[in-house]
Amino acid sequence: MECSLSGEKYPIDKPMRLSPSSEKPLLARYNFEKISKSFTPKNLLGRRNDMWRYEELLPVLDDEKIISLGEGNTPFMKMNNLSKKLSIKNFFVKDESNNPTGSFKARGLSAAISKANEYGIKGIVMPSAGNAAGAMSAYASKANMEANVFMPKDAPLANKMECAAFGANVNLVDGFISDAGKASAVAAEKYGYFDVSTLKEPYRVEGKKTMGLEIAEQMNWEVPDVIIYPTGGGTGIVGIWKAFEELEKLSLVSSKKPKMVVVQAEGCSPLVDAYEKNEKFAKPFENPKTLAAGMRVPLAVGDFIIYDILHKSKGTAIRINDEEMLEGVSLLASEEGIFAAPEGGAIVMASKKLRENNFIKDTDKVVLVNTGSAYKYLDMMEKRFWGD
Repeated sequence: MECSLSGEKYPIDKPMRLSPSSEKPLLARYNFEKISKSFTPKNLLGRRNDMWRYEELLPVLDDEKIISLGEGNTPFMKMNNLSKKLSIKNFFVKDESNNPTGSFKARGLSAAISKANEYGIKGIVMPSAGNAAGAMSAYASKANMEANVFMPKDAPLANKMECAAFGANVNLVDGFISDAGKASAVAAEKYGYFDVSTLKEPYRVEGKKTMGLEIAEQMNWEVPDVIIYPTGGGTGIVGIWKAFEELEKLSLVSSKKPKMVVVQAEGCSPLVDAYEKNEKFAKPFENPKTLAAGMRVPLAVGDFIIYDILHKSKGTAIRINDEEMLEGVSLLASEEGIFAAPEGGAIVMASKKLRENNFIKDTDKVVLVNTGSAYKYLDMMEKRFWGD
């Protein structure tokens, strides 16, 4: 394990959370010389059909401890209709709504719960605006772990219901995800639960990294020119970038990197604000408000990591308002048959704007990562698609 700020190294013999030296995220590092002998395109053929096919680049050492619900290996499709409509010739979508529990969160929680299982942990806790809580509850039930969730009271109804169905202890909190985070931290300290909050432990990002590994494999080990990602806490974009860095070290992709695009809600855009001001560390966003629960994160623990990714990749950051998100949801559904969460609508509209301002070039291979399903948001989107 390596501190993302200081570079200080730590052993992996016990559960880790933030770096002891800086209170910043830890990132897993691997022996690429050793891994390169088995991690080859040829050897990947015939492996299991989920994210654990990339086991050499995942933190669980004992295969018997893996907790899986079949996460990963999600569809990667060319969008022929939207391609014409938005004038983006090579336009693709990675559809994470096909994961267990309906979102990309399944990947990170499979990795984190599997590692907790390997360490013999029996109780876990997390704050969540919705999808992560559902995923944690599902994987914890399969692992026979006690799951404790702290959620804002206005989190989507579907997320509250699924957590309860999976047997989690659901605690509703007045306020935002940051308030849920404070309550979660108190519970972790009081009862000794392992806290799997976003980027406050090093295992979830490794699971989400497999999105990038899959994109590379599904593109026949080519690197896309642009990846557009809806961003709240930022674990997903950090993981995808980490995937391409590691694949380069394994000589499986070229040194070219995709331009990474952070998309945030107009009503909660701390990372966009920091990017525009050229500030490495973001300031908490006051009074966050957006339909997209997964993007309503007032401050990301890994803000400085995301800042570095945007600059290294020559990427950008962009805001989308809630009405635009719903327009994007409608476009993706009516043109490509994918009923996405508002976060998915946000990246569609971001791609439209970025093509119009020529950030996206005519020949660019562009990948949208749809992180979740609209079926978690039906109560919130009923008026738009069905009327009063």
